[in-house]
Amino acid sequence: MGPEMQVDLPFALTAMQGLFLAAALFFAAVIRGYSGFGFSAIFIVIASMVTNPLPLIPVVFTCEIAMTAFQARGIRALIDWHRAIALLVGAAIAVIPAVALMARIEPTHARMVVSALILLLSLILLSGWQLRRPIGALGHAGVGILSGTANAAGVGGLPTAAFLSAQAMPPAAFRATMIVFLTGIDLMALPTMSAHGLVTSETAWAAIMAFPILALGVWCGSRGFARARPDGFRQKVVILLATLATISLIRAMF
Repeated sequence: MGPEMQVDLPFALTAMQGLFLAAALFFAAVIRGYSGFGFSAIFIVIASMVTNPLPLIPVVFTCEIAMTAFQARGIRALIDWHRAIALLVGAAIAVIPAVALMARIEPTHARMVVSALILLLSLILLSGWQLRRPIGALGHAGVGILSGTANAAGVGGLPTAAFLSAQAMPPAAFRATMIVFLTGIDLMALPTMSAHGLVTSETAWAAIMAFPILALGVWCGSRGFARARPDGFRQKVVILLATLATISLIRAMF
C-alpha cells in the first residue's frame, strides 16, 4: 500500500478536524441563509470543540462578507437603511478598541457576558413581549456599540438580532438588515485584526477553501426562508438566539 495522502490544511488542522469544521461551516451557512445571522456564533461554538477558535474568527468574518455577495441581489430592496446606518455608526465607535482589547485577553469571558444577556432577552421575547414604542437612531446606535464590542469575540450579531426581534419588523426586512449590518462590522473589524497580527496568509487560504461550502449552505438556507411562514419566522429567530446563547455559555463555562 502506498504512503498515506497528506492533506495540507490551514492552522495545522488535521484531516478529521477539517472535515468536522467543513460540516460545521455548511450548517452555519444554512442558518445564515435562512435567518440573516447566527453564522459566526454557530461556527465558533462548534469549532471550539475541536480547536482553538481564535485564529478562525478573521476567517469567519471573511466568510460573512462572501455570503453577502451571494445574497446581495435578493436583499437590496428590503434593507431598512435607517436602522442599518444607525447600528453601523454605533459599531464603528466600538470595533477598533474592542479588537485591540480582544487581541490581548481571552475572548471566552466576553462571550459569556454577551451570551448571558442574549439568553435573558430571548426568554423575555419568547414570552411574547415586544417593544411598543418606535426606537430612534440613538437607541440603534447604542445597540451598535454593544454589537461592535461583542464582534471582537465573534458574537456581534446576537445583540442586534435580539434588539431587532423585539421590534415589529417584517421578516424580510429583519433578515436583509442583519446581513448588511454584519457585513459592515466585519469590514470594520478585519483591518484592525490584521493590524494586530490576527490575519495571515492562512486566513485567506482557509476562506478560499470555504467559499464552495458557503455558497451551497446559503443557497439551501435562502430556499428555506422563501418557503417560511412570516408569522413563524420571529419565533424561530428567538429560539435560535436562545439556543446559541445557551450553547455559548455552556462552552465558555466548561
